[in-house]
Amino acid sequence: MEPLKNIYNDVFFKSMVKVLSTVVPAFKKNEFLAAIQGGEWQQLELKQRIRRISTELGHFLPGNYSEQVDAICDMINHLQHQQVKQNSFPWLFLPDFLEVYGLQDMNISLNAMEIITAYISCEFAVRPFLLADPETVMKKMMKWSKHSNENVRRFSSEGCRPRLPWGKAIPSFKKDPSPILPILENLMDDPSEFVRKSVANNINDIAKDHPDIVLNLIKKWKSKSKNTDWILRHGARTLLRKADPGIYKQFGLSGSHDCELSKFTLSKKSISLGKSLELEFSLNNKASVEQLFRVELGVYYMKSGGSSSRKLFKITENTFEPSTIYKFKRRIDFTDLTTRKHYAGKHAVSIVVNGKELETKYFNVSRN
Repeated sequence: MEPLKNIYNDVFFKSMVKVLSTVVPAFKKNEFLAAIQGGEWQQLELKQRIRRISTELGHFLPGNYSEQVDAICDMINHLQHQQVKQNSFPWLFLPDFLEVYGLQDMNISLNAMEIITAYISCEFAVRPFLLADPETVMKKMMKWSKHSNENVRRFSSEGCRPRLPWGKAIPSFKKDPSPILPILENLMDDPSEFVRKSVANNINDIAKDHPDIVLNLIKKWKSKSKNTDWILRHGARTLLRKADPGIYKQFGLSGSHDCELSKFTLSKKSISLGKSLELEFSLNNKASVEQLFRVELGVYYMKSGGSSSRKLFKITENTFEPSTIYKFKRRIDFTDLTTRKHYAGKHAVSIVVNGKELETKYFNVSRN
């Protein structure tokens, strides 16, 4: 798989300087590209490349910061109105420009974020602004949560997540997420799935530090609408994995059950890194009435230091009829991902029903 950093290639640079030259006719595109691609460019990783481009953009765009931001907003308008047929992700250097140069011009930067995030999200760039002046930024976020553009509404949630992956954490919101809650309430029944996913992820962030707040949110908002119920359930996923009694009760689950596991088999006892393991099992509701079962697969992955940690994968959460056998097949892939690296050693897999492990089997993962 080609490294993501290679999105910055000759094809993209040609497109990029064409847009720059359109909005700034006197832009020194050749010198700009030489400055970007000079030195150790080939060794730079994705974030380093983004920072190199945004920094050099500040050196080559004419005028003061306000004038430079106007040019960037013109670029965004051009990209949108001309319907440039390309992935917006490589343009992350535009929000990064605000992070590099704009912290001392809060209002100019925040106004620009409203425009830029409609094309490429400013969720990472806004974090230093939140750390510097949370009150000012959250007033803007509140306004953005009612914006007509779904990308801007989504930004109002995603940008203030306490634990945004790959972004700077906001310690004050981890300690006290109350400033976030009015924004989430504005978005709790948003018509956009893109927005709803962000709201659920924000709630899940809050749940890791304040399960009581999330429980209260669920009690307050549950059954308001189908969209809201989806947000609350997805936002409570960490607490559901922990089989939190209060959360279980809200969603009709019970830590006790009458479920029988049978025919739990693995396709192999040993596999190589990069390969996959298949498994099968059956579940039988032995009660005389239907029961709600949350069925999960617990995989104990070997870590680099030699210890293991369990990761839960939801299989189903459904009503099981009495005296009925349900069969399941799943596959565990040991190909490395950007979010998980696999290691050789002894692994285990367990079947988990309503938070309780019913049976565990062991297998080995080797280097070849």
